[in-house]
Amino acid sequence: MNHLTHLMRSIVAPRRQAWRWGLPIILVLLSLAIMAGLPWQAQRMEATERQEQLIADTLWVEQTIRFELGRNEESLKLIAAEIVAGQLRPNRFLDRAAGLMRNGREIKRMIWLDADGDAIAATDGSQLSLADLSAASQDAALRARKTGTPRYAVPAADVGAKQPILLDYHVPLFAEGRFVGMLLMTYYVSAILDEMVPWWFAQDNQIDLLDADEKLVGRRMSGGPGRGVYTHQRTIDLQGQNLSLRTSSVKGAPRLLPGLLVGSVIALSIGLAWSLWALWRDINRRLATERALREQVTFRTAMENSLVTGMRARDLDGRVTYANPAFCKMVGMQADQLLGKLPPMPYWAPEAMENYQLRFAQVLAGTVTPQGFETIFQRANGERFPVLIFESALLDATGKQTGWMGSILDITERKQAEDQNRRQLEQLQISARLASMGELASTLAHELNQPLAAISSYTTGALNLLSDPAAANGARDAMLKPALEKAAAQAQRAGQIIRSVHDFVKQRAPDRTTVSMRTILDSVEPLIALQAQPFFVKVHLRIAPQLPNVLADRVLIEQVLLNLTRNAIESMQQTPYERRILRVESASALTPTGHLAVVTSIIDLGHGIPEEVSEQLYSPFFSTKSQGMGMGLNICRTVIEFHGGTLTHAANPGGGTIFQFALPILVAEAAVPAAVS
Repeated sequence: MNHLTHLMRSIVAPRRQAWRWGLPIILVLLSLAIMAGLPWQAQRMEATERQEQLIADTLWVEQTIRFELGRNEESLKLIAAEIVAGQLRPNRFLDRAAGLMRNGREIKRMIWLDADGDAIAATDGSQLSLADLSAASQDAALRARKTGTPRYAVPAADVGAKQPILLDYHVPLFAEGRFVGMLLMTYYVSAILDEMVPWWFAQDNQIDLLDADEKLVGRRMSGGPGRGVYTHQRTIDLQGQNLSLRTSSVKGAPRLLPGLLVGSVIALSIGLAWSLWALWRDINRRLATERALREQVTFRTAMENSLVTGMRARDLDGRVTYANPAFCKMVGMQADQLLGKLPPMPYWAPEAMENYQLRFAQVLAGTVTPQGFETIFQRANGERFPVLIFESALLDATGKQTGWMGSILDITERKQAEDQNRRQLEQLQISARLASMGELASTLAHELNQPLAAISSYTTGALNLLSDPAAANGARDAMLKPALEKAAAQAQRAGQIIRSVHDFVKQRAPDRTTVSMRTILDSVEPLIALQAQPFFVKVHLRIAPQLPNVLADRVLIEQVLLNLTRNAIESMQQTPYERRILRVESASALTPTGHLAVVTSIIDLGHGIPEEVSEQLYSPFFSTKSQGMGMGLNICRTVIEFHGGTLTHAANPGGGTIFQFALPILVAEAAVPAAVS
């Protein structure tokens, strides 16, 4: 809070001073700017007004031309309708055409053509045929005949002439669907501009008529050529053809001097009023800014007080410049006890001082990782607690780094949950081992009964031999020694079985030591044989020579082997006796990630695993056995991943399933993979 209050004062105070001395200067500069800008603005406004007036006048002229042409089109269509109806003869056509041309002096001629393109009647008395017209006009006539609609041609001169440029309008004649001729109305393009454009508009502007390719076909400039300052262009949409009307004013840009005088008077008259308004506006803005800043500070304070994540800022020297309430509560200290402190910090635990110094050097060097790191802090009362720290760079407005911001999470509860989960997993593993021994109990009793019965027989025979007075001492000694040796061997066999069971089921903390897979497999082989015997399954063990050592908990790996081999044995219950073969192989190999590991495979010839079951195989409490808990494979995968390895399975090409687990070898023993012997 103190940090934010100081920040607010450092921002507001300089601004107050700047406004106190800078306001008069700003007002003077604004007055000068207005005096200089108003004439320019007036000039711009006059130019804009001229341009808008030109646009409006051009639009009016374009509509006038279109209206006059449209009126002539309607008149020609009426004449065409009368001809098709047989109500109009050639002499009557000439009378009607003459009246139309008297009202429209822009019309050069009107011709009635038959179906072959020859003239039936013409206002100019010529005997022009369709072939005497321009190529563009002939093309328009052909298109009008094909479409059955009137059509304008591209402006062009008649065949063999360059001037004048003419605009032909073709109206096809159809009687009962049969083409019987064509009416042609020809305009002087220049006359269209002379007759249809008002004189006052032509006096102030140059008017150009362009075809669809922007080619000039007509021009009128009564007042002289346009200057190109104010221009506008409109499209005249005709049937089958588009012309463009382009206008360019003969007026130039407005002069600046009259506008300058007017602008100076206006600027001087409104200067005082504007200054007062600007002062009132700036005062309101300053008050609004201060109010917004206070609200922002209040909001940030409330937000920081609600955070459960500790926030701590340090400058480039490692000095604490900020600590939020959550961090202060976390370490049990007040903010004033932390601000300004340099390493070593009061919340650093003495036993982790070397780790702190290393991390601090990484922070200053800018080599911290965004993933964060774990360490321990101590509270003011000396209590230690684990934390997770994330560091990021603090940058100023120019992008320059000014320090570091750290986010600190108290992960005490997470660590406690992890410890509890680990203890529960260990207990579950112990329960699984005891369950395995329960399943082997009857077989174990049978296996122990054989060496015990042999010991009893050998010792009884020895006692009988000792109690026989007729036996010679030398012969007695020769017979006693083999019997006692065999009894001792059977006793060792029974003891080995008992020790294997004891080591497997006793409760103990995980202890990862350097161990060879050969040692583990030799130790667990008797228990695997006990599991396989009731199902008449043969066990083949293959171990590569000179197998590298691994860092593992021997008992946990034995549990994985017993679980996987038990599943493999049970999967072969319906397999013919001669195919009930369980192979356990161990060799060093490269993993898919390119690391060297000891890979142990459990290969059966059982019923295999369906695809829909394979997807859920390692899920907790999923089991295909009626009495299964669904935790065996889940525990196996957890144990292997605890050792940094992987557990996978695949279909056996010969039938059944192959389970493989890979354990990383010790780095010092990395070598070329050994083949299975």
